[in-house]
Amino acid sequence: MEIRINKSTLSLVEGDITRQDTEAIVNAANKSLLGGGGVDGAIHRAGGPKILEECIKIGGCETGEAVITTGGNLKAKYVIHTVGPVYRDGIHNESRFLENAYKNCLRLASSKGIKSIAFPSISTGAYRYPLAKAAEIALKTALDYLREHTDIELIRFVLFGSTALETYKEKLKELI
Repeated sequence: MEIRINKSTLSLVEGDITRQDTEAIVNAANKSLLGGGGVDGAIHRAGGPKILEECIKIGGCETGEAVITTGGNLKAKYVIHTVGPVYRDGIHNESRFLENAYKNCLRLASSKGIKSIAFPSISTGAYRYPLAKAAEIALKTALDYLREHTDIELIRFVLFGSTALETYKEKLKELI
């Protein structure tokens, strides 16, 4: 599914984020930036040791913040690492932290002149954020950003599995 916002495109696809040809991909990292499971582990494995070397130099990332490294062996030139919140019960500012994670990735991409970026569904795996709630936050943040900024030409959400893709499609239809 694809929609236009001003001169930009927001796209939803099912696939493997490590295979994206966008200028940047987003890593749903942990605070240490030293790799882990899920998307984080896949990006580190596919991107090779250069990403980890740069992550070690950066020294970590707080929840809701974002940092950037090379893409290593990936098609993407850059990896933007962000730390989403661990979902506890929805009353510990999880939604604000998740919104900030997306917003800070987009701001960082803009500041680096990046025109295309691919996101996973941040915090919906091991961090247990409910998929529908996370999708709404992710999409609303992306739509708001594209309505106010024209520098990013493509935001692609790369979703793991048909359930995630269908959930994002439903939420996008509600928001546009």
